[in-house]
Amino acid sequence: MTSLDYEKFNFINVGKQVLLTEREGLAQLDQYINDDFSRACEMMLHCHGKVVVMGMGKSGHVGRKMAATFASTGTPAFFVHPGEASHGDLGMVSKQDIVILISNSGEAHEILALIPVLKRLDIRLICLTANAESSMGKAADVHICVKVPQEACPLGLAPTTSTTAVMVMGDAMAVALLEARGFTAEDFALSHPGGALGRKLLLRVSDIMHTGNEIPQVSRDASLRDALLEITRKNLGMTVITDDLMKIEGIFTDGDLRRIFDMGVNVNEAKITDVMTCGGIRVRPAMLAVDALNIMQERHITCVMVADGDQLLGVVHMHDMLRAGVV
Repeated sequence: MTSLDYEKFNFINVGKQVLLTEREGLAQLDQYINDDFSRACEMMLHCHGKVVVMGMGKSGHVGRKMAATFASTGTPAFFVHPGEASHGDLGMVSKQDIVILISNSGEAHEILALIPVLKRLDIRLICLTANAESSMGKAADVHICVKVPQEACPLGLAPTTSTTAVMVMGDAMAVALLEARGFTAEDFALSHPGGALGRKLLLRVSDIMHTGNEIPQVSRDASLRDALLEITRKNLGMTVITDDLMKIEGIFTDGDLRRIFDMGVNVNEAKITDVMTCGGIRVRPAMLAVDALNIMQERHITCVMVADGDQLLGVVHMHDMLRAGVV
């Protein structure tokens, strides 16, 4: 192809044709969500071991993603490369496991070489192929047909539509199992503690609140000037007013300071009890940080007290939420 040909080539049309071909292929998958699909899901739901996924080439890449999706949605799973399985990695598979084998033709020889051993171990097999009469299809305890009219590749050679279809079928099984198990968002977060969702669903106020000497706090006998110095020292834009036993009596913020200036209050003479807000908004330490954040946003405040009833335990600032990745 000459450089001129490249200049005239319409990449947009080809890209759209690929999407059209793959959409048409996925539209036909519905017929394969049938009793075989249901039996496969029931086998995995009642499995006392793990789901082991195997596939060669592009099917292997899809299998890795399938196993990862299962594992993150409540179905313990992992991927084993068929070539490595023949050289020792088959020892990872136990009799309590279920093995999912993926091959478009159903004749991948690296997988076929493993089937007699898996059968001898009495391990149940779920096979995903485009041909129920293939060697893998006949060997399976459950065969799920995943057949597409054509590949998006114009040569009909590169796995494109077929691998997309297998990936979607894997997602369908994973989600069906998720719902059957009653898997919750919190369960999901437990397997994703390092992600943004994990932080939102697992992090509690007690994990990020300021405690002890970090709490901006003055007694009810303090002057307004003393309170302003405490706000400056602790750099949280507020101070809590408490008694000797850390019982909350009120709160004073830098927003309150702007208001008292407008009122003409003498900063050097006023007592903090004259200008504080009695009580104040508070949250409990066991509250999810994201719920505390929602309260702060609803009330248009940047800092909130953490308390057990009237007993002050700490304070948490919007900046703490940002640093923890809750926002």
